[in-house]
Amino acid sequence: MIRTFERDGILLQYPGDWTLEAGALGDGDDGAWAVTVQSPETAFLLVALRPDADTPIDLADQTLETLKAEYKELDAEAAVETIAGRPAVGHDIDFLTVDTTAACWSRCLETPAGPLLLLAQTSEYDRDRHEPLLRAIWKSLVIADE
Repeated sequence: MIRTFERDGILLQYPGDWTLEAGALGDGDDGAWAVTVQSPETAFLLVALRPDADTPIDLADQTLETLKAEYKELDAEAAVETIAGRPAVGHDIDFLTVDTTAACWSRCLETPAGPLLLLAQTSEYDRDRHEPLLRAIWKSLVIADE
């Protein structure tokens, strides 16, 4: 079974056995929100609308700086791709957690409601299973025009 999330003209599909948590960011006055789609194991996808960010590039840089502050041993490469028919910028990131290496991909793109962050993460031990699912969720993303 496939489930669907939709808010502010942003729609994505995710596996039915994954859980979804959604909420406002900050005080919610600026329309910022985040949703996390969590696998039964370690993989997850964070989707955050950030109208307070100036541009997708700024949001991608802020995201990387936040991760660098948390994980001292972090490797990142800049990445650009097309998601939902729009240019998306971000980073392919690897870092060490307490017990394993984690793989993370961030992409930021413009929507009519403001910059949108996609951040997918999985541990190295289940990456082969979850990376294709995370990428499929990204490919399901649809952004409605105003």
